Amino acid sequence: MEFTAAITQEGNLFVARCLEVEVTSQGESTDDAVENLKEALGLYFEDQGEPVGLAHPTVTTFQLSA
Repeated sequence: MEFTAAITQEGNLFVARCLEVEVTSQGESTDDAVENLKEALGLYFEDQGEPVGLAHPTVTTFQLSA
């Protein structure tokens, strides 16, 4: 299965959020955050079962003027 992760930095940690499934994890580097997210997804799917027919989200940037 292929998933999309959005990674942000919060203080000294990197937070990885799966965009297809509401699962989030963190780590001291982006690689650590993604590896921890993979582990968290594995545990999530043990309880929920594997998804069928997940569609990848459309990810875009935009500007907002205040």
